[in-house]
Amino acid sequence: MTLLRKPQFALTMGLLACLALAYVIGGASAPGLADRLAAQAPAVIAEAGGGEQVRARFVSPNGWPSRHPVLSGAEALDERTRARIARAVADIPGVGGIRWSDGDMMAEDYVSPLHCQEDVQGLLRARTIRFEEGSSRIDPSSRPLIDEVATALRPCLGARIRITGHTDSSGAEATNIALSAERAEAVRDALIRRGIPANGIRALGEGSARPVAGLDVSDPANRRIEFEVISTQPLVPTPVDTPAPR
Repeated sequence: MTLLRKPQFALTMGLLACLALAYVIGGASAPGLADRLAAQAPAVIAEAGGGEQVRARFVSPNGWPSRHPVLSGAEALDERTRARIARAVADIPGVGGIRWSDGDMMAEDYVSPLHCQEDVQGLLRARTIRFEEGSSRIDPSSRPLIDEVATALRPCLGARIRITGHTDSSGAEATNIALSAERAEAVRDALIRRGIPANGIRALGEGSARPVAGLDVSDPANRRIEFEVISTQPLVPTPVDTPAPR
């Protein structure tokens, strides 16, 4: 009997792990968030010209709550109205990438890159990607944050993502450029391991050449990693890292 139970137990645990992963990928970043977004969507859709026939479903393909809605019911509407509806829903705080259920006009073309940028900014506003002292090795404590950054970028697959490393002016500039590039490359590699396509990510290091506006070039707060999701509009760089050992 024991020999039979072990495979069954392993299979059960594997299924639970898959369900947990699906929940993370679905984009539900907080309990009740999808419900709150779904409650706001009807009024926004109606105001944008969608009436009562257009609906936003905040559920992932796996059935989990999601902040990435699927819009439906707009088959009779013109493309301009559909774009206006997609923008209006995307402007609800907390909403991620959007798509139409009929698939003939992807709302992501209008909103996803900017929303991915905002999502990453939000993650790095209170936390930072840290490295071991004098090294490009990502500190183990930052691995969960890298997981969250990968999840935030996943709806923007197909866009080009630029990762830039920066330092302060302490030490030789050649060393600073090399270290900042190695750290940006380490973050790139970490995202690739989490499923972000390699051909969509660029990494570079600028050393101390671009200090944060208002800071002296020697200020340790210039040590940071910046993300930029490249789109047709200028994007604001992410906030600076909290100073940490070089």
